[in-house]
Amino acid sequence: MSPVTPELAIGAFLDHLAVERGAAANTLASYRRDLLRYAEYLERLGVRDVAQVDTAVVTGFASHLREGDEDRRPLAASSTARAVVAVRGLHRFALRDGLTLGDPARAVRPPPAARRLPKAIPLESVEALLAAPGPLENPLAVRDRALLELLYGTGARISEAVGLSVDDVDLGDSRSGGSVLLSGKGGKERRVPLGRYAAVAIDDYLVRSRPGLASNGPETGTRAGALFLNARGGRLSRQSAWSVMRSAAQKAGLGEEISPHTLRHSFATHLLERGADVRVVQELLGHSSVTTTQIYTLVTIDQLREVYAAAHPRARR
Repeated sequence: MSPVTPELAIGAFLDHLAVERGAAANTLASYRRDLLRYAEYLERLGVRDVAQVDTAVVTGFASHLREGDEDRRPLAASSTARAVVAVRGLHRFALRDGLTLGDPARAVRPPPAARRLPKAIPLESVEALLAAPGPLENPLAVRDRALLELLYGTGARISEAVGLSVDDVDLGDSRSGGSVLLSGKGGKERRVPLGRYAAVAIDDYLVRSRPGLASNGPETGTRAGALFLNARGGRLSRQSAWSVMRSAAQKAGLGEEISPHTLRHSFATHLLERGADVRVVQELLGHSSVTTTQIYTLVTIDQLREVYAAAHPRARR
């Protein structure tokens, strides 16, 4: 088999992507940039034939990208992963096109993306957000307060909250407390406690606000079903619920800190900070695996460090 230079293999691969795969111009530019850097790396190693590349070389390239050099800064995990995907595609093509006899990149996996911590806000910010709907003479303000209290009081996703029916809510009493039946991902249902503040806000909404909103709907519509209604008497949409939160965030002066999951993340973080067992929080959030919930424990590490630094006899010099 005649030697095939990396440049020749890369050119053939890019032509394949453009002509046979119909890759977009931006995709081609990204692949070309990453693969030219790969060719530079191979040239430094003295590799002038793609058949000479082995798994160690491809792994070394990924490490090189993460570490950087005197000419280029280290790449983030996401950028490195993109480059590794391009290299894997190149060697897979080279094997299929008969340019090489093996695929040295097959066993090399892109680095995992950095684990992003959920965005949580302090309790004081939560309280400002919950109070943001303002005076409760307006039926929509009463509804918005009930929605926000439920999101923080149960850790529900916005889609779960707007999917609630009136019959899903049990306001309870002073002894037993309330609860709500949430339908999560995959249609899995879970019943979670409803705190006193949320129960009072929902009760106020059901008595003072919802009947008027329901009267705006069709005779056979959602007046007996959906818990949260829009101004026309229909079920509140997820997009409208997000608008409620965004408007409340602006009124509370929280701005860009707020996302659709902010109150859910804050719910979980505040429970864990106050000693709740991670498995209990798992059940409340409706996570199928406790490892999904454990990402929230990372949020509280600063608090743990503070306690450790203040209490451990050898924490400080």
